Amino acid sequence: MKNNYSHQILSPILILTLISFLLCSGSGTQTTSAASFDANGVKLHYIVEGKGAPVVLIHGLSASIKMNWQLPGIISALSKNNQVIAIDMPGHGESDKPTGQSVYGVEMVEDVIRLLDHLNIRKAHIVGYSMGGMIAMKLMATHQDRVLSGLVGGMGWLREGSALANFWERMPERQTRGTPAACPRSFGQLALSEAELRSIKIPVRVVVGDRDPTKAMYVVPLERVRKDWRVVEITDAGHLSCVAKPHFKNSIVEWLAKN
Repeated sequence: MKNNYSHQILSPILILTLISFLLCSGSGTQTTSAASFDANGVKLHYIVEGKGAPVVLIHGLSASIKMNWQLPGIISALSKNNQVIAIDMPGHGESDKPTGQSVYGVEMVEDVIRLLDHLNIRKAHIVGYSMGGMIAMKLMATHQDRVLSGLVGGMGWLREGSALANFWERMPERQTRGTPAACPRSFGQLALSEAELRSIKIPVRVVVGDRDPTKAMYVVPLERVRKDWRVVEITDAGHLSCVAKPHFKNSIVEWLAKN
């Protein structure tokens, strides 16, 4: 199961890109501001669109703002009522791609906080998918005072000390021009202890595809500890296709409207 999962997460997201183009709802009438900022020596690209309560979108591994959020029309939908802030994490999209592991792991959590500070935003809703869900979970556990609510997509509980947390450290070097292997190798740093998971007091929702292997590996263990967190399943959705489903986008819109 691990090998199947790593193949789905790490392979180029060509299928998602094609689906996203077909489902994209257009750029809308909102004005998008694109910029970059210095995150402890790493240049990170981000965009801001819309007005209202701020929501930060954190994409998955080997994805980007464009793949995860723009092409499926998620930013366009959310920006009607929210100030949407989307970031290309280090090693992704239009951001710098350092090869050293020190800029990944928990530093990616701090990058989100640095972006909020850069934009003079005290608190924001946090939405993360896959890798972004790991980052969002760690951020909610360590910086609750900066979070209004959380939505975790395609991810659940990466448990500290688990075989899954250790699995990422053994990812092989890949000779590509894409995301450096140092990024997934750092994921163990994003793992949470049970005490950390229980300590999260802000409202959280989990959204996962019904055919996504992360449901069994990460979401089911999460449900045993956080029975108070509602899990929404997206019908006929795998890990890569989930973000292109209208139900996924609508789940985020609904969640933000309630919180």
